[in-house]
Amino acid sequence: MKSKRIHERKERYATSSAIDLHPHYSVSEGDEIPGEYPFTRGIHRKMYRSRLWTMRQYAGFGSAAETNERFRFLLEKGQSGLSVAFDLPTQIGYDADHPLAEGEVGKVGVSICSLQDMEALFAGIPLNKVSTSMTINAPAAILLAMYIACGKRQGVEERELRGTVQNDILKEYIARGTYIFPPEPSMRLITDLMAHCQRHIPHWNTLSVSGYHIREAGSSAVQEVAFTLANAIAYVQAALAAGLKIDDFAPQISFFFNAHNHLWEEVAKFRAARRIWAKTMKERFAAKEPRSLMLRFHTQTGGSTLTAQQPENNVVRVTLQALAAILGGTQSLHTNSMDEALGLPTVKAAQIALRTQQILAHESGVADIVDPLGGSPLIETLTDQMERLAQEYIRQIDELGGSLSAIESGWLQNEILNHAYRTQRSVESGETLIVGVNAYQQEAEEVIPTLRSDPEFEQHQRSALAQLRAQRDTEKASATQDRLLKAAKSNENLMPFLIDCVEHYVTIGEICQTLRNVFGEFQAHEIH
Repeated sequence: MKSKRIHERKERYATSSAIDLHPHYSVSEGDEIPGEYPFTRGIHRKMYRSRLWTMRQYAGFGSAAETNERFRFLLEKGQSGLSVAFDLPTQIGYDADHPLAEGEVGKVGVSICSLQDMEALFAGIPLNKVSTSMTINAPAAILLAMYIACGKRQGVEERELRGTVQNDILKEYIARGTYIFPPEPSMRLITDLMAHCQRHIPHWNTLSVSGYHIREAGSSAVQEVAFTLANAIAYVQAALAAGLKIDDFAPQISFFFNAHNHLWEEVAKFRAARRIWAKTMKERFAAKEPRSLMLRFHTQTGGSTLTAQQPENNVVRVTLQALAAILGGTQSLHTNSMDEALGLPTVKAAQIALRTQQILAHESGVADIVDPLGGSPLIETLTDQMERLAQEYIRQIDELGGSLSAIESGWLQNEILNHAYRTQRSVESGETLIVGVNAYQQEAEEVIPTLRSDPEFEQHQRSALAQLRAQRDTEKASATQDRLLKAAKSNENLMPFLIDCVEHYVTIGEICQTLRNVFGEFQAHEIH
């Protein structure tokens, strides 16, 4: 039986012994107040007392129709926002029938080749009623164009759309590798998207600067904060150079962080990141609007911490990491499923991951207090040290000429690789213990069921593409590509041309090839 208004917060907050709880606690009169600059203690005065964090479960596999089923299932189970995972061909701008896509179609995310797939992905899900996060970078502007077109077909105006595109290309050069174009035109696509959303989609987060993948690549918590914020500084500088005003675009920049197992370090990391960003925006960029100074962030629990050995242990790891994110003041949260070290999450594992968030929200009491650990000598000291060390890294990056120069020289990548090497050596030597891996092993491991995508799907998707190209108006589709090509050679904002293309069912591969013809492709430098 559901409670009458499960997402509405309580009127009275107390322990099970009827001891009243205040919204927040201070050690001394001069302590920082939640919701006030520099936001160390949270960006809202009441935090989760007024509204719980958004519970998102990252999902996407195989066909758009299959992923749509998973979305509907999660929404029915109480999820409050959608988060889309795309397959590798989509991420690097290839259609399912491209030779380089062979064997990867629908494997690590949903395959989206055209507006036809996007319409199937959100069939029966009104886009003016949900917030959608799309983890997409190099072709982010194209996927947003498809989302806009999909909304139009539902009768939803652009200004009604709510959500986020990751749109963070710098971390692709650093840590992940799903880039397409060189840095300069990539930054143009980012600022074109920001400018379009500023005018037409005011509630859309145009950039989610990601530390998650930097941490997954092996960085420390300090490096995660420092390199993420250094990248964000580069985006702000690019937007200003493109003629945008700081208080017009800064409120729509969000962040995406990882949560690992060391509870105290992770909580301090989130608090320090908020403080650094607030100071950076106020002192370095002279932002005036309070929302421009607020670091709003999504958290995902640490995928690299999950083990294939004794996978049930991952439920405990994820709970600990989710707790750190909540104590640190996250705005939205994805909890990994216990079986993700083995394959795509099963329905049961995904439900357990979502239930983990709901138990923390409604049974643990952690949502009742704003910044519960604030004032702790341990947490305050760690927060100060995290801030100091991260600021030192940012200073070094500035001296190298900024993030782009640090990436092009390989300095930033080498910093991550060196830390990853030291971490692996620590595990192999037994200095760092991982339960079930180098401590408390079991000889006989229980085999748990895993989800596998349909091996026939790739051929189905190729056939659907052939049918789409045969049925669309070829002359109009070709004309939109010609207009896009001409615009790419000029200084015009590319978003209207991308929307025009996708509405005429030009595919992501065709659009990216048109842009490759103008921008070229990025070639990675060898890192030593």
